[in-house]
Amino acid sequence: MSLADQQHWDRRYSNVNSSPQPAQVLTDNHNLLPTHGQALDLACGLGGNALWLAKRGLSVEAWDCSPVALEKLQRTASEQNLSISTHVVDLDDKLLPVAAFDLIVVSGFLSRVLCPAIAAALRPGGLLAYQTYTQAQPATNLKGPSNPKFLLAPGELLELFSNLSPCVYREESNYGDLQRGLRNQAYLLAYIR
Repeated sequence: MSLADQQHWDRRYSNVNSSPQPAQVLTDNHNLLPTHGQALDLACGLGGNALWLAKRGLSVEAWDCSPVALEKLQRTASEQNLSISTHVVDLDDKLLPVAAFDLIVVSGFLSRVLCPAIAAALRPGGLLAYQTYTQAQPATNLKGPSNPKFLLAPGELLELFSNLSPCVYREESNYGDLQRGLRNQAYLLAYIR
Protein backbone atom coordinates (compact mmCIF):
# COMPACT_ATOMS: atom_id res chain seq x y z
CA MET A 1 0.00 0.00 0.00
CA SER A 2 1.27 3.43 -0.81
CA LEU A 3 1.49 6.47 1.43
CA ALA A 4 -1.13 8.06 -0.84
CA ASP A 5 -3.55 5.19 -0.05
CA GLN A 6 -3.01 5.66 3.68
CA GLN A 7 -3.51 9.41 3.39
CA HIS A 8 -6.71 8.84 1.38
CA TRP A 9 -8.18 6.68 4.16
CA ASP A 10 -6.92 9.03 6.89
CA ARG A 11 -8.74 11.94 5.20
CA ARG A 12 -11.87 9.89 4.71
CA TYR A 13 -12.01 8.71 8.33
CA SER A 14 -11.14 12.10 9.78
CA ASN A 15 -14.41 13.46 8.32
CA VAL A 16 -16.65 10.71 9.75
CA ASN A 17 -18.45 11.49 12.99
CA SER A 18 -21.13 8.80 13.02
CA SER A 19 -20.93 5.61 15.07
CA PRO A 20 -19.59 2.65 13.12
CA GLN A 21 -22.00 -0.24 12.61
CA PRO A 22 -21.24 -3.96 12.42
CA ALA A 23 -21.51 -5.77 9.10
CA GLN A 24 -24.81 -7.41 8.25
CA VAL A 25 -23.10 -10.82 8.00
CA LEU A 26 -22.52 -10.57 11.77
CA THR A 27 -25.90 -9.23 12.86
CA ASP A 28 -27.89 -11.55 10.60
CA ASN A 29 -26.00 -14.60 11.85
CA HIS A 30 -25.15 -13.73 15.45
CA ASN A 31 -26.40 -17.13 16.63
CA LEU A 32 -23.61 -18.86 14.66
CA LEU A 33 -20.76 -16.76 16.06
CA PRO A 34 -18.50 -17.67 18.96
CA THR A 35 -18.96 -15.72 22.19
CA HIS A 36 -15.37 -16.18 23.37
CA GLY A 37 -11.96 -16.63 21.80
CA GLN A 38 -9.69 -14.51 19.62
CA ALA A 39 -11.20 -12.42 16.81
CA LEU A 40 -9.61 -10.32 14.07
CA ASP A 41 -11.38 -7.40 12.39
CA LEU A 42 -9.27 -7.10 9.24
CA ALA A 43 -9.24 -3.74 7.40
CA CYS A 44 -11.44 -2.60 10.27
CA GLY A 45 -11.85 1.09 9.47
CA LEU A 46 -13.61 2.71 12.42
CA GLY A 47 -14.18 -0.69 13.99
CA GLY A 48 -17.92 -1.30 13.95
CA ASN A 49 -17.26 -5.04 13.80
CA ALA A 50 -14.53 -4.94 16.47
CA LEU A 51 -16.72 -3.00 18.91
CA TRP A 52 -19.68 -5.31 18.37
CA LEU A 53 -17.54 -8.44 18.85
CA ALA A 54 -15.84 -7.08 21.98
CA LYS A 55 -19.28 -6.39 23.49
CA ARG A 56 -20.10 -10.06 22.86
CA GLY A 57 -17.09 -11.17 24.90
CA LEU A 58 -14.44 -11.89 22.28
CA SER A 59 -10.84 -10.76 22.58
CA VAL A 60 -10.47 -8.55 19.49
CA GLU A 61 -7.59 -7.35 17.36
CA ALA A 62 -8.42 -4.58 14.87
CA TRP A 63 -6.05 -4.06 11.92
CA ASP A 64 -6.16 -1.17 9.45
CA CYS A 65 -3.82 1.03 7.42
CA SER A 66 -5.28 4.25 8.84
CA PRO A 67 -3.88 5.55 12.14
CA VAL A 68 -6.72 8.09 12.16
CA ALA A 69 -9.38 5.36 12.06
CA LEU A 70 -7.63 3.30 14.72
CA GLU A 71 -7.23 6.29 17.03
CA LYS A 72 -10.98 6.94 16.78
CA LEU A 73 -11.69 3.25 17.39
CA GLN A 74 -9.41 3.17 20.43
CA ARG A 75 -11.14 6.26 21.84
CA THR A 76 -14.58 4.70 21.36
CA ALA A 77 -13.44 1.40 22.88
CA SER A 78 -12.07 3.24 25.93
CA GLU A 79 -15.31 5.21 26.35
CA GLN A 80 -17.27 1.93 26.27
CA ASN A 81 -14.75 0.14 28.52
CA LEU A 82 -13.94 -2.43 25.82
CA SER A 83 -10.54 -3.99 25.32
CA ILE A 84 -9.57 -3.92 21.65
CA SER A 85 -5.99 -4.22 20.46
CA THR A 86 -5.46 -1.93 17.44
CA HIS A 87 -2.62 -2.29 14.93
CA VAL A 88 -1.63 -0.05 12.03
CA VAL A 89 -0.95 -2.61 9.31
CA ASP A 90 -0.09 -2.49 5.63
CA LEU A 91 -1.82 -5.65 4.43
CA ASP A 92 0.47 -5.76 1.39
CA ASP A 93 3.40 -6.39 3.75
CA LYS A 94 1.96 -7.91 6.93
CA LEU A 95 1.85 -11.67 7.22
CA LEU A 96 -1.17 -13.08 8.99
CA PRO A 97 -0.27 -15.57 11.72
CA VAL A 98 -1.24 -19.17 10.96
CA ALA A 99 -4.05 -20.75 13.01
CA ALA A 100 -4.30 -17.72 15.32
CA PHE A 101 -7.98 -16.69 15.29
CA ASP A 102 -11.33 -18.24 16.18
CA LEU A 103 -13.14 -15.64 14.08
CA ILE A 104 -11.98 -13.35 11.28
CA VAL A 105 -14.24 -10.60 9.99
CA VAL A 106 -13.66 -8.71 6.74
CA SER A 107 -16.17 -6.18 5.48
CA GLY A 108 -15.96 -3.67 2.65
CA PHE A 109 -12.47 -4.82 1.66
CA LEU A 110 -11.23 -7.13 -1.09
CA SER A 111 -7.72 -8.39 -1.72
CA ARG A 112 -7.93 -11.64 -3.63
CA VAL A 113 -4.25 -12.48 -3.05
CA LEU A 114 -4.81 -12.27 0.71
CA CYS A 115 -7.68 -14.79 0.79
CA PRO A 116 -5.52 -17.95 1.24
CA ALA A 117 -3.67 -16.30 4.15
CA ILE A 118 -6.98 -15.26 5.73
CA ALA A 119 -8.24 -18.85 5.61
CA ALA A 120 -4.91 -20.13 6.99
CA ALA A 121 -5.12 -17.69 9.92
CA LEU A 122 -8.21 -19.49 11.25
CA ARG A 123 -7.81 -22.03 14.02
CA PRO A 124 -9.38 -25.48 13.54
CA GLY A 125 -13.13 -24.91 13.74
CA GLY A 126 -12.54 -21.16 13.22
CA LEU A 127 -15.12 -19.05 11.43
CA LEU A 128 -14.78 -16.50 8.63
CA ALA A 129 -17.37 -13.72 8.24
CA TYR A 130 -16.75 -11.90 4.96
CA GLN A 131 -18.94 -9.22 3.36
CA THR A 132 -18.00 -6.97 0.48
CA TYR A 133 -19.18 -5.38 -2.75
CA THR A 134 -20.14 -7.13 -5.98
CA GLN A 135 -20.25 -6.16 -9.63
CA ALA A 136 -24.08 -6.21 -9.52
CA GLN A 137 -25.56 -2.71 -9.45
CA PRO A 138 -29.29 -3.42 -9.75
CA ALA A 139 -30.51 -0.26 -7.99
CA THR A 140 -29.51 3.39 -7.96
CA ASN A 141 -27.84 5.15 -5.02
CA LEU A 142 -25.85 2.10 -3.96
CA LYS A 143 -22.53 2.91 -2.33
CA GLY A 144 -19.29 1.06 -2.85
CA PRO A 145 -16.20 1.12 -5.04
CA SER A 146 -16.38 1.58 -8.80
CA ASN A 147 -13.02 -0.04 -9.58
CA PRO A 148 -13.69 -3.63 -10.75
CA LYS A 149 -10.54 -4.73 -8.92
CA PHE A 150 -12.51 -4.32 -5.68
CA LEU A 151 -15.79 -5.89 -6.85
CA LEU A 152 -16.71 -9.55 -6.66
CA ALA A 153 -17.93 -11.45 -9.73
CA PRO A 154 -21.10 -13.53 -9.20
CA GLY A 155 -20.30 -16.42 -6.85
CA GLU A 156 -16.66 -15.38 -6.54
CA LEU A 157 -16.64 -15.16 -2.76
CA LEU A 158 -17.48 -18.87 -2.56
CA GLU A 159 -14.64 -19.64 -4.98
CA LEU A 160 -12.09 -17.51 -3.10
CA PHE A 161 -12.76 -19.54 0.04
CA SER A 162 -13.52 -22.92 -1.54
CA ASN A 163 -11.26 -24.59 1.05
CA LEU A 164 -13.71 -23.57 3.80
CA SER A 165 -17.14 -25.08 4.49
CA PRO A 166 -19.92 -22.51 4.01
CA CYS A 167 -22.58 -22.07 6.71
CA VAL A 168 -24.36 -19.13 5.10
CA TYR A 169 -23.96 -17.44 1.72
CA ARG A 170 -26.01 -14.48 0.50
CA GLU A 171 -25.87 -12.66 -2.83
CA GLU A 172 -29.20 -11.22 -4.01
CA SER A 173 -28.06 -9.50 -7.19
CA ASN A 174 -30.95 -8.57 -9.53
CA TYR A 175 -33.78 -10.62 -8.02
CA GLY A 176 -36.98 -9.39 -6.39
CA ASP A 177 -37.57 -5.87 -5.08
CA LEU A 178 -34.40 -4.04 -6.11
CA GLN A 179 -34.91 -1.28 -3.54
CA ARG A 180 -34.66 -3.69 -0.60
CA GLY A 181 -32.18 -6.22 0.69
CA LEU A 182 -28.48 -6.80 0.21
CA ARG A 183 -28.16 -5.61 -3.39
CA ASN A 184 -24.59 -4.88 -4.39
CA GLN A 185 -22.91 -7.01 -1.75
CA ALA A 186 -22.33 -10.66 -0.98
CA TYR A 187 -21.56 -12.28 2.31
CA LEU A 188 -20.16 -15.58 3.43
CA LEU A 189 -19.97 -17.25 6.80
CA ALA A 190 -17.71 -20.30 6.56
CA TYR A 191 -15.60 -22.45 8.83
CA ILE A 192 -12.32 -24.26 8.50
CA ARG A 193 -12.71 -28.02 8.19
